[in-house]
Amino acid sequence: MTLDKLNQLWLAWSDSRSPDIANRLVEHYQYLVDFHAQRIGVHLPKSVQRDDIRSLGFFGLFDALNKFEPERDLKFDTYASFRIRGAIIDGLRKEDWLPRSAREKTKKIEQAIQSLTQSLQREPTADEIGEHVGISRQEVEETIKDQLFSNLLSIEEKSGENSDDFKEGIGHSIIDNQQLTPEEAMIKEEYHEELAEAIKALNKNEQLVVSLFYYDELTFTEIGHVLNLTTSRISQIHKQAVFKLRHVLQKI
Repeated sequence: MTLDKLNQLWLAWSDSRSPDIANRLVEHYQYLVDFHAQRIGVHLPKSVQRDDIRSLGFFGLFDALNKFEPERDLKFDTYASFRIRGAIIDGLRKEDWLPRSAREKTKKIEQAIQSLTQSLQREPTADEIGEHVGISRQEVEETIKDQLFSNLLSIEEKSGENSDDFKEGIGHSIIDNQQLTPEEAMIKEEYHEELAEAIKALNKNEQLVVSLFYYDELTFTEIGHVLNLTTSRISQIHKQAVFKLRHVLQKI
């Protein structure tokens, strides 16, 4: 769709609020839903249907379309992205998406980590944890990843429905005194330095996947094209990286 055609649709939408025009705009911006659904979906267990994630994303897109004010100095793509991501996370928070069996497995893994750390006097590897619990290394990495994201969802909150306060997430729902105290600023800087050092300890592919996924915001499929690897291999590398970074991520 050309820019002139898109602008005409926005003008028509502002004037008529026609369902037909809304559908055409939603169809045009569907790529935002697919992007955020894929990025959030890679953190979730296979039991969570990807179509359900997309459905939540479309609710956010419709919400953004109805509340967006074109006269504001803000791109719709940016505004809609906050709404879409917020709708997906809010929907996931309302459902117990992590199965009870996964929570029980997480508890066993945490106990194994504590036991092995004491006996080995170092951080156990995923292979050692898996052998101790009786599961594969891949299951250990997948469970750790799911547990970390579950903790994130447990504190992630949507902000108010006021259109002036559209940003989603914990950073916008906890009272902020505008400025960190010196102690808080120091702790934050230490965490960032610790995370940077931990990332440096990853192997080359893990560093690239972390950078391309979280900094450049590429999808696993796009990263696969860059590194000439399959999407499933990129997913595996991502899980390995998250497992190695788990202690720093838990602190942050």
